[in-house]
Amino acid sequence: MGRMVKKGVKKRRIMVVPKEEIEKILNKYETKLKKQLSNPEEYRPDPKFSKEYSKFKEVESSKELTTYEKLCRFSETIFKISPSKKDFDEIKESIEMAHLRITPQGASSFAIVIVGLLVLFSLFLSGIFYTLGTYSGFGVLIFSLFILLVSLFSIKPLTRIPINLATKWRLRVSNQMILCILYMVIYMRHTSNFENAIKFSSEHVGNPLSLDMKKIFWDVETGKYSTLKESLESYLGFWRNYNLEFVNAFHLLESSLYEPTESRRLELLDKSLEVILEGTQERMMRYAHDLQSPITMLHMLGVILPILGLVIFPLIGAFMQGVKWYHLAIAYNIFLPIIVYNAGLKILSKRPSGNSESDLEIVQEKGPKGITTFLIISFLIIGFLPFILHFAAPNFDFTIMGQEGDPASEKFLDFECYQKGSEEKCYGPFGLGAILLSFFIPLGIGIGFAFYFSKKSKKGKMIRDETKKLESEFSTALFQLGTRIGDGIPSEIAFKDVSQTLQGTPTGNLFKKIHYNLSSLGMSLRQAVFDEEAGAIKDYPSPLVKSAMEVLIESSKKGPKVVSQSLLSISDYVNNVRRVNERLKDLLAEIISSMKSQINFMAPVIAGVVVGIASMIVGIIAKLGAMLQNVNSGNSDYSINVVNLSDLFSKTQAIPGYFFQIVVGLYVVQVVYVLTILANGIEFGADKLNEQHSLSKNLFRSSILYLSISLIVVILFNFIAGAVLSTTQM
Repeated sequence: MGRMVKKGVKKRRIMVVPKEEIEKILNKYETKLKKQLSNPEEYRPDPKFSKEYSKFKEVESSKELTTYEKLCRFSETIFKISPSKKDFDEIKESIEMAHLRITPQGASSFAIVIVGLLVLFSLFLSGIFYTLGTYSGFGVLIFSLFILLVSLFSIKPLTRIPINLATKWRLRVSNQMILCILYMVIYMRHTSNFENAIKFSSEHVGNPLSLDMKKIFWDVETGKYSTLKESLESYLGFWRNYNLEFVNAFHLLESSLYEPTESRRLELLDKSLEVILEGTQERMMRYAHDLQSPITMLHMLGVILPILGLVIFPLIGAFMQGVKWYHLAIAYNIFLPIIVYNAGLKILSKRPSGNSESDLEIVQEKGPKGITTFLIISFLIIGFLPFILHFAAPNFDFTIMGQEGDPASEKFLDFECYQKGSEEKCYGPFGLGAILLSFFIPLGIGIGFAFYFSKKSKKGKMIRDETKKLESEFSTALFQLGTRIGDGIPSEIAFKDVSQTLQGTPTGNLFKKIHYNLSSLGMSLRQAVFDEEAGAIKDYPSPLVKSAMEVLIESSKKGPKVVSQSLLSISDYVNNVRRVNERLKDLLAEIISSMKSQINFMAPVIAGVVVGIASMIVGIIAKLGAMLQNVNSGNSDYSINVVNLSDLFSKTQAIPGYFFQIVVGLYVVQVVYVLTILANGIEFGADKLNEQHSLSKNLFRSSILYLSISLIVVILFNFIAGAVLSTTQM
């Protein structure tokens, strides 16, 4: 019987194409495509970009989690709590913007876990205090309620940590947006290719915006978006509410691809840069006008009033039992700096985009941590000498002002010790010598960090200053170079002519080096500029110069006329960017000047005077207490009933000037640190190198000024108080 086949069923035949045949077809069409392209090299992936992109993919897929990310993930496994509907979308968007690998639930769970641990720790401390009898039951209750209140108020700030991280990221990115558009315009002026323009910009603009640009390609590579346009639109969506000018400039660049005429295409390119420059200038003008009130409020509530309010604390400590120096330290060295810092972050979060100096590719040196630690510890040991001496020799002390036994005299350490049962309880130190030694503690911390930041930023600052000199005159040099090449002069001779015109300047040296490499070493133009060993650009780590040289080399393939037009356009663009940046500095000049005066003069001087006044008040209280005790014991001819006054002016209840000075001194160092970061952020944006350089100068100056003023006022006021009290007969 023949083979039976079911009716209606067709037998399908599958044809298998050999692998060699597929490769043959692909090579065939690749060859055709290359013939159709005028310059196929232009459309090949840049090896450097591919290398950095591969590195970025490797980092994205394998980098270790930060401590915060680990804690958020761990907290989410314990309590999975979602943030409020109001904060959920904002936190989610911030997590994506800051490239955090957590969820909004993880951020909220982290806050709850931390607050819970803080409450448990406060209950544990309360139990210890109550058991040891340090506080009464009412005191322990007040302490527990205070910690509970602080914990409840901490939930929202801890939950919004991703928003703060995204704010820092956004500040760093926004300062590179003008350069990003500038580099894309420079590239698209001679090659109308949007994808390559993004790649070109990402190579030269630097991190973190460079990573954002690469992530646009990364999202297409991983299949999150099917086209580059979709990925770009998703990224620009983050910036619609923060920097609409950046979004509009990108859309204008994209629109230039569809223009039928060359003149219209170039007009749109120029318009895109004009949009972001004018928009930035208008936003910065509004920001500068709106900044006056918040900065004034920050100075008054964060610096002036807290320091002036310190004057009454010695009196509070003397007349209100239970107020100790560590209460003052918690308020002034923990809570106030945090409040001032958060207020400063809110001010910075509203800063529009600018053009920071953080784009320079400068590798900073590691700070001298060992020497800095040794320096700070040495100063701290000197500052803690009163306790070291008292512990080694409890009876060690001597009089430095007045006569021995005189209540108005000044002792060096002046510890007040009383026998309480089998234990000896000591208070102090109250002596003038102890106060003078206490200055070494804030001084050591201030000078130690100033030394650290100075060494860390010194070399980078020198390279940046030299590079900035190059950039300041580079636009003029490009104009001259473009003019000569446009006249038909070969590039080698044009470099020589311009270097002779600018002889002795950084730009002249750069062009001279390029000419030497071309004529003497026989290098190609790319090698003369970018060779790793002998290239002229390696001594000038400026993305602006580097990108201009890249455009020069690329446009040289299309003839001298294109080179000339490209260089003249770059010169014009750079001048426009510089003009806007100078305008931005003018708008912020008054604000920055006020902040610098607060950092370098007002805060340390006011704090120094307050320390002197407080030291005098504590000294007077202590001496009056001793005098009144003499009256009560009958050792004085003064005959009025002052039985209760000696208890009122109790030396042991006063806050020792030693601790008071340490609290104030540390607060000055903290305020100078926070205000320096804020001032640098307002003026330059997220510029780490300039921030470290400013910290080194401001911490050193403010610490020395505070020490000088405090020493003079403390010695002078204590001398006056001692002289007045010594003439009083009791």
